Amino acid sequence: MSEILCQWLNQELKVSQTVYPKSFAKAFASGYLIGEILHKFELQDDFSEFSESRVSGAKLNNFARLEPTLHLLGVQFDQNVAKNIITEKPGAATKLLYQLYTALQKKKKSGLTGVEMQTMQPMANVRFQNMKSEAFRDQRLSRRRQNEIMAKIQAAIIQIPKPTSNRTLKALEAQKMMKKKKEAEDVANEIKKFEALIKKDLQAKESASKTSLDTAGQTTTDLLNTYSDDDYIKKIQKRLEEDAFAREQREKRRRRLLMDQLIAHEAQEEAFREEQLINRLMRQSQQERRIAVQLMHVRHEKEVLWQNRIFREKQYEERRLKDFQDALDREAALAKQAKIDFEEQAIREKEIHEQIAVERAQAHYKKHYLMCAEILDQILDLSTKVADYRMLTNNLIPHKLMHDWKELFMNGKPIYEQASIKYLPPKPSAEQRIELEKRDLLDNSDYEEYKVQTNM
Repeated sequence: MSEILCQWLNQELKVSQTVYPKSFAKAFASGYLIGEILHKFELQDDFSEFSESRVSGAKLNNFARLEPTLHLLGVQFDQNVAKNIITEKPGAATKLLYQLYTALQKKKKSGLTGVEMQTMQPMANVRFQNMKSEAFRDQRLSRRRQNEIMAKIQAAIIQIPKPTSNRTLKALEAQKMMKKKKEAEDVANEIKKFEALIKKDLQAKESASKTSLDTAGQTTTDLLNTYSDDDYIKKIQKRLEEDAFAREQREKRRRRLLMDQLIAHEAQEEAFREEQLINRLMRQSQQERRIAVQLMHVRHEKEVLWQNRIFREKQYEERRLKDFQDALDREAALAKQAKIDFEEQAIREKEIHEQIAVERAQAHYKKHYLMCAEILDQILDLSTKVADYRMLTNNLIPHKLMHDWKELFMNGKPIYEQASIKYLPPKPSAEQRIELEKRDLLDNSDYEEYKVQTNM
């Protein structure tokens, strides 16, 4: 159903706002599009007074203007339906638009204008619809009054009135008394008007039963002279039958209307009592003002204490951050000093290592140098010994002597005699010990050679 209605609205009527099935309830919540639809069918002359705003006041204004036109089309519309549409209750807007679509199609087939449709309605129905519209407007005014009362309450709570003088208080009391008297007179006049209206309705009831048939007959004759369509004639006949049934329900509707008016009057009295109560509440005593001032001072002191506490907490936080930063700086300085000390220690150890390496290299060099020098001296001694022997004897060196010299050379012993060992002291000298070692070495060599020769 929603898709059919959307197609009718978007393609045939071409309303100002595109309507989708998902946003159907939201689109018609303000009542503006309903007024636009009726305006396109020339049924809503006051469409310029409609508002697209979504505030509650604008919505109530739109639906209050829609109510007479919808009743003229025979669409079921009351306060509950308006509330459901405004609150975007699912299905409420779809149901109303379907009824409106059906009524407008019937109106399109009949070719009637809005004025002609109003002429066809009985006077009692027109009066009843007008009274319902007035009740709807009264309800809207009562809601607006309640909003104003709530605004006054809020203003009374927030603002503390200044103490007034006795003259001003007396003048205010006199004005209030005059206002009460005037309101009492207004209420009495309203009651009188209400009673007169009831009497007038009773008289109209008696005369309506007599004149309704004449009016309906005259209207039917005029319309038959104007329109000759069979559907229209059938519709007129159906309307006459509905009027007969409406007479039976008219009394119930009248009683219901009277009850609505009574309820509205009671609501006005309740609003008046609430306003009086609010005025009493607004008249604060001197003690209440003093307490309010003390409360303001206490709140101010509390705010000052809170600000001081925040300031101290901020100082403590800054001090903690500063101490933490100082600790980090000290640790960084210590780490830097430790790094410098470590680098210096590494440099010292490296120098010591290099020095030890140099000393070790020098020791190796010296050792090798002395070893080479000693070997070279022994070679020179051996060469000199051989040369001296051959120079003195002019012969070859005996094998045994050459073997002894080689044995001494191989064991690193000097070939030349270092000291005499014929007469040894108790403590021989170093040279004498060398000579003793040479003798023992040669003796051992001879013994080994003897063992080899004798195969021992």
